[in-house]
Amino acid sequence: MDDERLESHVKRAQELIGNDTKEVPAFWINKYKKEAAKNWDMFYRRNTTKFFKDRHWTNREFEDLAYQEGQSKVCLEVGCGVGNFVFPALIENPGLFIYACDFSKRAVDMVKDNEHYDESRCKAFVCDLTQDSLTDNIPAESLDLVSAIFVFSAIPPEKFAFAIQNIFKVLKPGGAVLFRDYGLYDEAQLKFSAASDKKLESNLYVRQDGTMSYFFSLEDLQSRFEAEGFKTLKNEYIYRETTNRRLELNVDRIFAQAKFQKPLA
Repeated sequence: MDDERLESHVKRAQELIGNDTKEVPAFWINKYKKEAAKNWDMFYRRNTTKFFKDRHWTNREFEDLAYQEGQSKVCLEVGCGVGNFVFPALIENPGLFIYACDFSKRAVDMVKDNEHYDESRCKAFVCDLTQDSLTDNIPAESLDLVSAIFVFSAIPPEKFAFAIQNIFKVLKPGGAVLFRDYGLYDEAQLKFSAASDKKLESNLYVRQDGTMSYFFSLEDLQSRFEAEGFKTLKNEYIYRETTNRRLELNVDRIFAQAKFQKPLA
């Protein structure tokens, strides 16, 4: 996205979001937050393994995941869904062991039923990152990496701190979180703002199926991880111009991508 197009996009986004002052009633906000796991479980019941594409781009975006001969790493993917990150990563990196968790039991069952699921290289389990301790399934300070890819956006912001602390406990000193999620002013946020009944609170919206989506500014993202003891190694917006061929539209996507490290001491 060139500078002129970006400037125009941001201006349009600020106007749309600034005019979106009507929030969903408190009763429904609390209901959506309380039933987050239930709504995602229903999502996977409807869509099974057919909704999300496999994430073959992760090795390109995060060099820590790339295979290096003679080197082994242990990784956790939080919010693993049906394994769209897990299985491509295992295939591309034979030195990788992955723990995979999700608060949807249905999604975890689909991971375990996948023909590529191998308990010698992967352990999938049900866990609500915002209230269940990861150390019930993973030894403390044992992980080299944690991938958090489009998962925090589905969590109510007031629960971010617990989730980040949870991750901190299972990472080795020097281990890192690989983060990618929806960025502030992403086209999806503009679509939410154009509707009259989607805003729950600042930068948090609800979809038709009851699942939620939060949009991160870099400042917001960095402050939340650093508040829980992490050091920021990388934090940037990724801009992508995609084409909706059916509607013949160019769509401006904005993602927040970061790498946070647990200090060595």
